[in-house]
Amino acid sequence: MSREKWNQYDQSGREQSEQGVRRRRVQSTPLRRSPALDAVERDATYTARRVNYAAEDTVARPPIARKRLPSRAVPQEQKTVWGAPSRGSARSAQRGVADGRLRTRGSTNPRAEAVKVISDDEERKLADLEMSLPRVAGKIDPWLLIIVMALLCVGLVMVYSASSFISARIYGDASYFFQKQLLWTVIGIPVMLITMRIDYRQWRRFSLAGMLVVFPLLILVLTPLGSSAYGASRWLGFGSFFSFQPSELAKLVLALYIADWLARKGRKVGTFLYGLAPFIIFIGVILGLVLLENDMGTTMIIAGFATAMFFTAGANIVQFGLAMACGGLVLLTQAFKPYRYARLVGFMDPFKHVTTLNLQLYQSLLALGSGGLVGVGLGASRQKTGYLPVPYTDSIFAIIGEELGLIGCTLIVVLFLFLAFRGFRLARRTQDVYGALLATGITTWLVLQAVINIGASTGSIPYTGVPLPFISFGGSSLVISMAAVGVLLNISRYIQEPETPALSRKSVTMAFKHNDA
Repeated sequence: MSREKWNQYDQSGREQSEQGVRRRRVQSTPLRRSPALDAVERDATYTARRVNYAAEDTVARPPIARKRLPSRAVPQEQKTVWGAPSRGSARSAQRGVADGRLRTRGSTNPRAEAVKVISDDEERKLADLEMSLPRVAGKIDPWLLIIVMALLCVGLVMVYSASSFISARIYGDASYFFQKQLLWTVIGIPVMLITMRIDYRQWRRFSLAGMLVVFPLLILVLTPLGSSAYGASRWLGFGSFFSFQPSELAKLVLALYIADWLARKGRKVGTFLYGLAPFIIFIGVILGLVLLENDMGTTMIIAGFATAMFFTAGANIVQFGLAMACGGLVLLTQAFKPYRYARLVGFMDPFKHVTTLNLQLYQSLLALGSGGLVGVGLGASRQKTGYLPVPYTDSIFAIIGEELGLIGCTLIVVLFLFLAFRGFRLARRTQDVYGALLATGITTWLVLQAVINIGASTGSIPYTGVPLPFISFGGSSLVISMAAVGVLLNISRYIQEPETPALSRKSVTMAFKHNDA
């Protein structure tokens, strides 16, 4: 073979070898398409966009462009949730409304104002639909149940001890009042279990109907159908064996109704025309009816927990302060009525007029002072033997101090402090506004009532007659309070546990950083 032919043969072989190498290289490295091309094919709205192809080399993930607000004013129908996709579902939009994350471009901070993406009617329908959806209930708050049961046990023992002398002298049976209190306890525990099983959201449907029932009852007490005792017209009697106190039922129904009303108002609570004005008118009518019963203690309790709920719902601080000042002036005018003014005078000097005006307060202080540190012993009280009036109702805390001493009184105070802690903890961790307001109202009601009773027995505030929750003798107060605790226990079944404790170092650090920003 000649050299020229050999060179041609060798060159063709090299070209075939190089083509084979290139062919194998192409086959071994699959072609990869740009992610931008895949996104274009999935969304037909982006078909006009120009796309670069990368067939030979590996394509890196393109950076995600940051969304920017348009330079022109956005129409109302085109406003979207901040940070949400343009094709977001209605459910994500509803969640944005509920969480307060709807933003608009009208202020210096684009994340400071809320944007309304759905109408009020649609929002109301979504809220009704959400309330009708079933939820999986968790476990109840065991500590709250233990606290209430402990108070019930202490109440049964102390009612028997404080009422034994009077029961034996009047009825010939030392356990007469104890048996009645035990009967009300047996009725109250099933009531608590029933309200504990009912989803607290369902009470929103019946809160208005409950108010329509409570209003006539509060009016009937002021008619001849009502019965008076100790200077107050609080009871409706049904024969000689049963009497009912409508103001106790009014506390629970008011807590249910106010929570529903404030939750429906939303951000309008901070306005005067739609928030403060109707709230003052409504609460003023209720407080007026209760004041006509000469029941100052219940008036203070209702005003206290209603104010706490209104403040929690987002009241305007300035308007709220003015309303509190006006309400204080109204209560001050009522305090100067003759019998209430006499109590104010006795409060200023409890060791004067000890046989007439300050008899109950003076005997309460004697009972507390006689108890000392450990008390005179269970059942060994001397003040209950005719010296202290009605020792088993409003003055039962003084008997506890006399028989169980400072240790027993401290135990009662600590139990109510734990009750307040668990109740407000539920209000903070509840997932919806209605549940948070309801937990706030019920907890404030029970704790404030205990504070007024203990304060009156110790001479810390002017004397007023309210029962000590779960301890004092009384069927209406006990059963209604047990029903309210059942609602609290049901709320505890739907709380949301936080990822980090409220007072952990991580939470406190994040809070400070947020405030600095």
